Amino acid sequence: MDEYESLSHSKWECKYHIVFIPKCRRKVLYGNLRKHLGEVFRKLAEQKECRIEEGHLLADHVHMMISIPPKYAVSSVVGFIKGKSAIHLARVYGERKQNYTGQSFWARGYFVSTVGRDEKTIRGVHPQPGKGRRTLGSDEPLEMTCHRQGGSTQPGPRQRPRSSRFERLTQ
Repeated sequence: MDEYESLSHSKWECKYHIVFIPKCRRKVLYGNLRKHLGEVFRKLAEQKECRIEEGHLLADHVHMMISIPPKYAVSSVVGFIKGKSAIHLARVYGERKQNYTGQSFWARGYFVSTVGRDEKTIRGVHPQPGKGRRTLGSDEPLEMTCHRQGGSTQPGPRQRPRSSRFERLTQ
């Protein structure tokens, strides 16, 4: 079985493929900046308890596969990484000593896609339609039953049978 990450009450594996670009697709991600930026992204991801599994810095865009805990929104992590890396680049390469405001290094948007389990693996775990079970797409309604220890499907002692409001008032 795969290794999962864990929080106090959950096991998780949440990986995302993220792509973002510099403003106006400037071809500035090369040379010394490319080597330095990978390290900056990894340190920023660690601050949000994330891990960059794989990344590619091309001349005009960034690809990264990142593992993000479920307690963080993807948008907040990407915004944090883009914002703080832009500030860092401005201070180191732009020779600015104050915060980098008014201008931005990265374009506003980004692309994100989940990196999930293989479809064949998922289909192998779940039963196939036509083998004793019905699918949700069939015309007949599915019956929902409650299976309790002992095999009873009757309502429990705290549950009463459903009746309409009129029936309750006229009793």
